[in-house]
Amino acid sequence: MRNSVSIHSRRYWSFLSSRVRAYIALLKVRLTLLVAISAGFGYTLAAGESFSWLFFAAISLGGFLITGASNVLNQVFEKEYDAKMQRTASRPVPTEKVNQTEAIIYALFLCVVGMWLIGYFFNLPAALLGIIGLLSYAFVYTPMKRHSPFAVFVGAIPGALPPLIGWVAVTGAIDRAGLILFAFQFFWQFPHFWAIAWLADADYRKAGFRLLPSGEGKGSSSSRLILIYAMILLPLLILPLHTGMLNQLGLIGLGMIGVLYALPAWRLHNSQEDKHAKQLLFASFFYLPIMQLIFLVCH
Repeated sequence: MRNSVSIHSRRYWSFLSSRVRAYIALLKVRLTLLVAISAGFGYTLAAGESFSWLFFAAISLGGFLITGASNVLNQVFEKEYDAKMQRTASRPVPTEKVNQTEAIIYALFLCVVGMWLIGYFFNLPAALLGIIGLLSYAFVYTPMKRHSPFAVFVGAIPGALPPLIGWVAVTGAIDRAGLILFAFQFFWQFPHFWAIAWLADADYRKAGFRLLPSGEGKGSSSSRLILIYAMILLPLLILPLHTGMLNQLGLIGLGMIGVLYALPAWRLHNSQEDKHAKQLLFASFFYLPIMQLIFLVCH
């Protein structure tokens, strides 16, 4: 009898554990944490001496939940396409670890709680920016991915909103400084996502996704555009210097990491080799947090 109870207990906890892991996987935690950190960065920069750990936690968690909801909806809408790609076939929705109805309810819950946190602790404009990000990502970017490379431009908008949301949470308005933070994160995304699209091009094509900037796919036209967008971050430096958001030391720091970000893009353009796309992707993971740290330290 005891053995039977023990077996049922182990099965129950195993089932519960697998369900929890599936729901966590739906969030795309690493990507979502990046967004949450960006929202916290925008808040911290705007708050200055009035910084509060409670409000920092509220904006970060709110951003995390809304972004998580966007990712869940993305996986619901792309179930059949994810099943065709090696890199996504094991996700919870295509494997039926979580069915579509459960995933939609989960996304709605995450969205409502995230919106409430931002609206309650901060203001309506910041909360509205959050819902705009969710709607544009889930309902515009997601279906566009199979029809036009322009989807990456659309997807870069919700991807660049988190620091602006954090800024607006403090200021209550979209101003020039907030838009500068938006611009840096907006243009950072293109080399980042195109490096991923370059490396996963064959897999993406199985599902009909067109994410590289040129119709030719992996080639000189795409690599040229990747380089151009990586280099846009360099002249963009003049904006925070002109507005007083950065001192000269910060300008030098941003210039240095901008060059280091563009360097693998230049190598990719010259070689068209996957190893340089990997280097570009690696550089992108460093650029964003270092850029944010420079803004926080050198303003």
